[in-house]
Amino acid sequence: MATVVLVTGGTGLVGKALEHIIETEPVGSRFGKLPNETWIFASSAEGDLRDPEQTNKLYEKYKPTHVIHLAALVGGLFKNMKYKLTFLRDNILINDNVLHASYTHKTTKLISCLSTCVFPDKVEYPLDENKIHSGPPHESNFGYAHAKRMVDVQNHAYKEEFGCNFTSAIPTNIFGPYDNYDLEDAHVIPALVHKCYLAKKNGTPFIVSGTGKPLRQFIFSHDLAKLFVWMLREYDDVEPIILSVGEDEEVSIKEVTDAIVKAVGFDGHYSFDTSKADGQFRKPASNKKLLDRIGGFQFTPFEQALDISVKWFIENYDTARTGNNKKA
Repeated sequence: MATVVLVTGGTGLVGKALEHIIETEPVGSRFGKLPNETWIFASSAEGDLRDPEQTNKLYEKYKPTHVIHLAALVGGLFKNMKYKLTFLRDNILINDNVLHASYTHKTTKLISCLSTCVFPDKVEYPLDENKIHSGPPHESNFGYAHAKRMVDVQNHAYKEEFGCNFTSAIPTNIFGPYDNYDLEDAHVIPALVHKCYLAKKNGTPFIVSGTGKPLRQFIFSHDLAKLFVWMLREYDDVEPIILSVGEDEEVSIKEVTDAIVKAVGFDGHYSFDTSKADGQFRKPASNKKLLDRIGGFQFTPFEQALDISVKWFIENYDTARTGNNKKA
């Protein structure tokens, strides 16, 4: 039987990375496309997943046997704080429609993408898969976090009631080509890349908020894409799995910034504004479960991955999501 893999949110950061891996890995290899397998990367233009009717039409059109569900309403800290109900409601609708359509259309397997913000605010580190529901999420994004947590609850309910093979992945901070570089709304790496690029272009100082000391785990989107392919082929457990580099691969914001300065080729004045808040010092996540299951995986070295991302941004500046071109 032919396999049809539908990727929702297929034109975003992770969707584009999946498309890249599927097109470049050898057919039939561990992370490659299988013979007689079709991949469809659907964007929001193909259907509003908040609407059950449009979601059903998408399933009727492509008849997916497998779904990687990446579509979500996402935003930076400011948007999450301002629009808590919108983030809660839109994501609940999207997820409920995708999960239910996967059930009614007898999809063989569904993998949804969660986020480390689902974890409780007050929690013992490192984060691991058993701690998702052990306390309320951080106040700043409780709408988004609760909507994402519900996916895990629904996965278990669909499995118990109907035997569905639904699961979820929890990536740490993702970066790579096709990221969102809008300065008002970007995550730390794309925001710093864009700021550094503008400082170089305009001959102005590059000033970074905070001390540069906080530590984060970053996963390159191409590595994450391979891990999604691995999950599709080999991971059949309803329990979620953290997709991340190890705790020993945390990098400081200063190391990130140094690498960006080098990759952009910026040689102007560069400093940290220590009067600005740092945010949480570290929030490490354990990838022990992943490593136990996958049996060996080569993560791209951070600086190499960053070089690829920065090069992509500079070459595609006019069409990248920078906030200068709101239609993008």
